[in-house]
Amino acid sequence: MSGSVTVIASSGVRRRAPVAMGACLASFALFWVAQRAAHVSMIDLMVYRAEGLTVRAGGDLYALRTTDARLPTTYPPFAALLFTPLTLLDTATMRTLGTAGNLALLVVFVRLSLRLVGHARVESVWWVAAVAVWCEPVWTTLRYGQINLLLAVLVLWDLSRRPADRWAGAAIGLAAAVKLTPALFAVFLLVTGAVARHRHGSGGPWLRHACAAAASFAGATLLAAAVLPYDSWRFWTRMVFAARRVGHAEDTANQALRGVLARLLHTPEPGAVWVVTAAVVAVAGLGMAVAAELRGMRAWAVTACAMTALLVSPVSWSHHWVWCVPVVLLLATRAWRATASGTLLVFSSYALWWVPHGPGRHELHQKGIELVMSAGYAAAGCLFLVIAGISLGNPGRRQAVTKE
Repeated sequence: MSGSVTVIASSGVRRRAPVAMGACLASFALFWVAQRAAHVSMIDLMVYRAEGLTVRAGGDLYALRTTDARLPTTYPPFAALLFTPLTLLDTATMRTLGTAGNLALLVVFVRLSLRLVGHARVESVWWVAAVAVWCEPVWTTLRYGQINLLLAVLVLWDLSRRPADRWAGAAIGLAAAVKLTPALFAVFLLVTGAVARHRHGSGGPWLRHACAAAASFAGATLLAAAVLPYDSWRFWTRMVFAARRVGHAEDTANQALRGVLARLLHTPEPGAVWVVTAAVVAVAGLGMAVAAELRGMRAWAVTACAMTALLVSPVSWSHHWVWCVPVVLLLATRAWRATASGTLLVFSSYALWWVPHGPGRHELHQKGIELVMSAGYAAAGCLFLVIAGISLGNPGRRQAVTKE
């Protein structure tokens, strides 16, 4: 009898998976049509290609201004090296491959996110990906041809590897060499290992993984310095400190604490207020991530670290917040379902684009509901850190995982 039940259950799983995959492919196809109908420019992908062309031509990487928006180079030189293959493609092919590649990365990201929160159903990957593609950070990532999903996949893949894996941490270092924000994950590993060594006399796998991240970051950076010495010198001595060069702090797309405070205080530079606020959030968020990791709560640790990085960065454009995917999944599988639904609504509402924005710096004059609408992601990130703190002291909440 039990054998029959097992066969029936397996048959049900086999039927559900193709249905879920079909629904996901249909959602992706509709998404593709919607993006084309919106005449998306994939402007950041065009910037990446221009950076690759500048490297090949031996030009000044940080003097580059490209596209109609006159956008500058903002990533470390190693990223520009990786972008050089884009110069071998024509624009149409590059955009097609960029969209297809990001959709594939979304599926991988969802799979890793579900593994992180302890949900192993194969069909869930397809259902979640079918919905996640429509949330604003993912939509905008594909609209601009951004690399956020690639970096998130590198980080999550690294943090899901076996503790004994000698190369664990290397992908985090590579991600940080492309874009600096993921470096906080290496700091998280380092601090966790240091605390573990202080308490137990051993840094466990964390110090080894932090060293692997540092080594891969240093190797990639030195490679870029060997190929692009002038650009590397300029970036690490000057450009890395020029936060204003990336864009106006008050832009509605900037969902970091600095952007929220700039709009709230009606100033293009919140200065000391932001520095103090970011420092407090950085210490609190990283502290919670370390505490969660040491208690075996890897999902809370990783997502808390991600939210902290996004909040304290000088600029966190809306498309950087693709980490909302594992955040929503974690809340949904840890008995915070109402909060998960509210968080999903925030990241799917596109509310930040409903306020006056664009040329004219309208964001400096926001009031009332406009300030609320343009602060949704930062508010959701802060709320999540509060919930993470509550979960640290509530074993029932943190163990309330959806049964497979």
